[in-house]
Amino acid sequence: MGSFFKKAILYLKLPEMRLFWYFIPLALVIAVIDILYLPYSWILISLGIFLVLGAIILTNNLRLARLNLEIKLERNELKSIIFNLSDGIIAYDQNFKIMVFNRASERIFNIGADMVIGQYFSPDKAKDPALSLLGQVLYPSLAPLVIRRSESGVYPQISDFSFSRPEVELRVTTDRIVDPNGNLLGFVKIVYDRTREVEILKSKSEFIEVAAHQLRTPLTSINWIFDFLNKEILTDSQKEVVNMGMTASAGVLKTVNDLLDISQIEGGKFGYKFEDVNIILFIEGILNEMMPLARESGIKIYLKKPQETSISVSIDPQKLSIAVSNLVVNAIRYNTEKGEVIVEIQKLKDKPFVQISVKDTGIGIPPENISKLFLKFFRSDNAQKIITEGSGLGLYISKNIITRHGGEIWAESQLNRGSTFYFTLPTDPKMIPAK
Repeated sequence: MGSFFKKAILYLKLPEMRLFWYFIPLALVIAVIDILYLPYSWILISLGIFLVLGAIILTNNLRLARLNLEIKLERNELKSIIFNLSDGIIAYDQNFKIMVFNRASERIFNIGADMVIGQYFSPDKAKDPALSLLGQVLYPSLAPLVIRRSESGVYPQISDFSFSRPEVELRVTTDRIVDPNGNLLGFVKIVYDRTREVEILKSKSEFIEVAAHQLRTPLTSINWIFDFLNKEILTDSQKEVVNMGMTASAGVLKTVNDLLDISQIEGGKFGYKFEDVNIILFIEGILNEMMPLARESGIKIYLKKPQETSISVSIDPQKLSIAVSNLVVNAIRYNTEKGEVIVEIQKLKDKPFVQISVKDTGIGIPPENISKLFLKFFRSDNAQKIITEGSGLGLYISKNIITRHGGEIWAESQLNRGSTFYFTLPTDPKMIPAK
């Protein structure tokens, strides 16, 4: 009962109750006039009317006061949540007037909220060293390096920003603010500071790169020694041991080279040199190199050429050959006895892409593993049973190379019926990412 009265008193004190308090003295004045000049019956009628009006006004004002109080409480809670989020929140209208700038934004951009809230932020303000970082996030065209993680024109927009002075790595998610009718009111940016994460990844990549370099030199020497011994006159048992050593050292050397490639890819050091080539002749050349391995494994390789005699694409031949070779080698290794590998090249209709597919008659891939194929170090269970050695790095490297060329890669498979890997390459050089 006590809490009811406390709540009632709280509501009566709210600004929304002013109309009710104005009504009371007016009603008292009219009541005095009625008592002095009207008959008794009319006094009762007038009093009844004013009581009903007073009750209606009081009820409506209490309801309005309660709703406004709830809205204020929710607004204060929302402000508190936004203010204390670990990610930066920046909200601004269509004219780039900053409306929200929380505590995390102050930390990330090293700016006080009082410097920007209520201010119209133009590109010219980005020239101020203190506001430069914020200006480049609000106007991405001013930033030195922006990697878009979402399609253009689709919201929310996700982009990674890299800055060198100071060294800051940010992931920025931008979404629109609209009213119930869908009219645009402004934008909100969620800024995630990933500087420490990127530094850790760089340290890991640098460690792998150094270790790989240190291992590659002695492994190359070991491989050369086995190759030298293999040319000598040896007994059958000695020949078998040397062959086993050559296979093992070659496998370890390939893994080390793959690790070195990955460290360079993730560190942005996997330099590309693009040139125009005939993709049909390029694929044909790679398959010719694969023929000895295919014959040794009892696998037949076929190339299905398109109607065109020449399809020009801009590629890095050395890098793309790594990606294609990985796909063809996998198709040979995980095939069935006397199986086939069919490589098909076709120019897509109404699209500026050429599509290459590598189809095998092998063991296939379990459906639940299709989505994991291009993850680093992943190998499906059935593949590990057939070939125990393997690093699970080939497809990861292939995907990065294809993506860097502006294409896509994916796979389709039926368990025990074979797999088909597809990848595309743009025929328009403008579609190749700048970096």
